[in-house]
Amino acid sequence: MITYAFQIFQSILKFGLVGMLTLLTNLTDKKPIAEAERPNILFCIADDASMKSFDAYGDTFINTSAIDNLAKEGVVFQNAYNGNPKCSPARACILTGKYSWQLKEAADHNGRFPLEFKTYPQLLAQKGYRVGYTGKGWGPGVYDTKDNPAGPEHNEIRLEPPYKGISDIDYAANFEVFLNDNPKDTPFCFWLGAKEPHRFYELDSWKKAGRKLEEADVPPFYPDNEIVRGDLLDYANEIEWFDTHVGKAIKALDKKGLLKNTLVIITSDHGMPFPRVKGQIYEEGFHIPLIAYWKGKIISGRTVNDFVSFSDFAPTFMEVAGETPHQQMTGSSITKQLFTSESGRIDTARNHVLLGKERHDVGRANEDGIDLAYPVRAIRNDSLLYVHNIQPERWPVGNPEYGFMNTDGSPTKSYITAIQPDDEEYHFFEMNFDKKPEIELYNIQKDPHCINNLATKPEYSNIIAKLRTQMETELIAQGDPRTLGKGEVFDNYIYYGKRLDYKTGKRIAPLKYTKKTE
Repeated sequence: MITYAFQIFQSILKFGLVGMLTLLTNLTDKKPIAEAERPNILFCIADDASMKSFDAYGDTFINTSAIDNLAKEGVVFQNAYNGNPKCSPARACILTGKYSWQLKEAADHNGRFPLEFKTYPQLLAQKGYRVGYTGKGWGPGVYDTKDNPAGPEHNEIRLEPPYKGISDIDYAANFEVFLNDNPKDTPFCFWLGAKEPHRFYELDSWKKAGRKLEEADVPPFYPDNEIVRGDLLDYANEIEWFDTHVGKAIKALDKKGLLKNTLVIITSDHGMPFPRVKGQIYEEGFHIPLIAYWKGKIISGRTVNDFVSFSDFAPTFMEVAGETPHQQMTGSSITKQLFTSESGRIDTARNHVLLGKERHDVGRANEDGIDLAYPVRAIRNDSLLYVHNIQPERWPVGNPEYGFMNTDGSPTKSYITAIQPDDEEYHFFEMNFDKKPEIELYNIQKDPHCINNLATKPEYSNIIAKLRTQMETELIAQGDPRTLGKGEVFDNYIYYGKRLDYKTGKRIAPLKYTKKTE
């Protein structure tokens, strides 16, 4: 209050009465979020949806009209990244505000969510928010809290899905019930987690939808044939299902008059469940959609080029709610990017992002042991992607004798893995499943699909050295065990999904897990 009065006194001396009135107007118009009515947060996340599958990111053969409308009326982030392109570690980054390599057991897919980590839903619940989720929250994996780390579950209402591969959970209806049950004047934070477009898909559901094979856009790292095109069209059906539920959720907010006080976020945990995308450190695997909408608060029609990571989400939600981000959160809030009137690069320091992965799915073994990670660290800036495959002697998507288990089963996978070395299409197998060199470097502006590795060209040696130094300096500062020479810890964490009998190559039951005391 003293500071406020002193500002007024200074304005009188410097600008006179007119200047004072102008300053008073500015000060009252720019109240901190904490002084305003506490806003609601609706977080909508698809499961395995590539950024380029949404209209807001360019031409696509997929219709996402509801999300596109939000993009036009909100802000589109052009450089948002997940930190780790697999479901449970990516979602753990969102919930904790920590970088993937700081997550301990949760850095691995199908691991344990450490009880010591605070999540933004837990923290907001302690501050009076009502929290909940529908569909898929954090997972797969095990956790010790009563509720999923995303909040209490709301999956009671079911429906008859249009295709066999789609979940019968009615996400939008469950959200509407949550809204109707929400006490008056109680802010909420809700996680709408669709299970689509995660596999499996009803084969040839594209025919039921009246699609045509020529509509599909086939990436250059796949063969262009009817099998792949049909698979992509089946995937498109499930993206549109997610879009439908986002649209219904927005209508539910509008019907209750809540749009003016609700921040809506649209994203996906990583790229599509196809070879070379989901789980892989290439552009389509970790470059995710991020669209923010808040009627009357976020200026419409904007695009932001700042680099943003999933670890930035939790501190952002805390600040939007008027709270201080928890000290465990190592990401940085993007409220400045949300509420500015500008487009382009808002913060010049946000000119790159770090990425990584450890163990995703089992099915990788060599003389060093079984259930091994495929450790990768990478840095992406405006033009380049530098990738360090730390143990390139290992198979990147799992051993061939176990079925390349870090790629979901699909018609596309079956076709590519059946290609033989003497086939003219064998380069597709090499791009998708073969072992990788230790160092990869791609010019994303010229080569967005990461096809041409520049690392072997002498003229790039200085650039590679600089990028590696920058990346490792930051990773060391963040306490990354792998960069500090203690990466074997990730191999030794327990995998809680269906395990692999390495003698028979068959799946076996997951380990029994008993929750620990909260």
